[in-house]
Amino acid sequence: MPPRAEELTPAQIKNLKHPGGKRPVKVAVGGVSGLHIQIWPSGAKSWVLRTRYGEWAERTRADGKIERGRKKREIGLGPYPDVLPGAARDKAREAKAKLEAGIDPIAERKAAQAALIASARRGMTFAEAWEKFAEQKVKEFSTERYRRQWRRTVELYALPELGKMAVQDIGLQDVLRVLTPLWDSKSVTAVKVRERVEKVLAYAAVQGYRKGDNPARWKGNLDMVLPAPSKVAGAENYPALQLDDVARWWQALQGREGMGAKALAFQAMTATRSGAIRFATWDEIDLKAKVWTIQPGRQSSKIPASDTPKRIPLTDDMVALLESLPRLDGSNLVFWAPRGGALSDATMGKVMRAIHEADLKAGGKGFVDAKTGEQAVPHGLRSAFRTWVAERTAFDGDLAEVALFHKVGSKVAQAYNRADQVEKRRHMMAAWGDFLNGKEAEKVVQIQGARHGRLCDY
Repeated sequence: MPPRAEELTPAQIKNLKHPGGKRPVKVAVGGVSGLHIQIWPSGAKSWVLRTRYGEWAERTRADGKIERGRKKREIGLGPYPDVLPGAARDKAREAKAKLEAGIDPIAERKAAQAALIASARRGMTFAEAWEKFAEQKVKEFSTERYRRQWRRTVELYALPELGKMAVQDIGLQDVLRVLTPLWDSKSVTAVKVRERVEKVLAYAAVQGYRKGDNPARWKGNLDMVLPAPSKVAGAENYPALQLDDVARWWQALQGREGMGAKALAFQAMTATRSGAIRFATWDEIDLKAKVWTIQPGRQSSKIPASDTPKRIPLTDDMVALLESLPRLDGSNLVFWAPRGGALSDATMGKVMRAIHEADLKAGGKGFVDAKTGEQAVPHGLRSAFRTWVAERTAFDGDLAEVALFHKVGSKVAQAYNRADQVEKRRHMMAAWGDFLNGKEAEKVVQIQGARHGRLCDY
């Protein structure tokens, strides 16, 4: 048995110095066998327990001799002077008692730390998880404007209800509190909120902040308690012009002056979004080829940066409108505000509202949506175009979807069929222009293609 170390007093331990060199040294302090104070070259000190535990066993040394002993263990007990000598001796006795009982103090400590971390993660709030998720997700978006819009849906509708809740505690009823007030009146927004809440909770699960099923999942979960968004009677659609009012509205628009009226006319003719119109630039437009090309990720185009360029065929009437526009020195914008820069988002809506109010003042019925009775808005022109294609023409519905920049077919079909059918769409948009001007839409004759066994337009 090795000699028992002399028990050092607190003053002696305090005065211990490193003897020199680059390696730490250990000095037995007595009181508990195996307890040492470790001194580093810098002068820092910490407590170490060197002991043996477990069953006695034999092993063969390198020189061939048989050695009998127990497993060695070196356990840190904390820094000095945070842990004073009396406390260090108590911790050493406790550690030795655990080893004798078959408990590894180091493994126990690691398990406790892991449990503490897991507990802290489970305590993370939805708002904290949202910030961590959003910080990475917004990098995928090409414009600051879309980043703000993307964040706003969650911050406006989800955070007030879920923000302070631990992600682990969020259940189906909590998600329903967020979605139910929106589902009937703002279904498009509600779908976006649901998708983003689902992704935040999925992120929290992957990061170890929550366990269990995702309460914002649609299939086999929310679809059991909420109607399909497409079936909701009050689905969030933009108020659209009625087809029987289109020619009358177009005629009223022709009597309006100003860049806002010109931009609204161009939006009606092309059936594009107002953002695409407001930030259109002359370098996007080829008047000779009669094509307007919008690049992916362009401001307010709603075309993702990962998508393909979108080409809009220009009819003779569209080209005539563009050629009539005044140019602004130093600006590449096609439609510009009186003080320079892009038109505001409200400009075209203001023109549309003025037309509606003027018609009411003249004794007319105004220009309202057939279902809701609300005044038609610029984005509703796209709905009017799509309804016209379906109800008044024989143009292929997919052709209209392409014109609206909507995805057509499955993802596999989209990957293989990248044709944008510009010339076919030019014919369709010319017919739409005739309809705006009060002419009856030309019917498209479709016959069976002999070579490919599919419908072809002639």
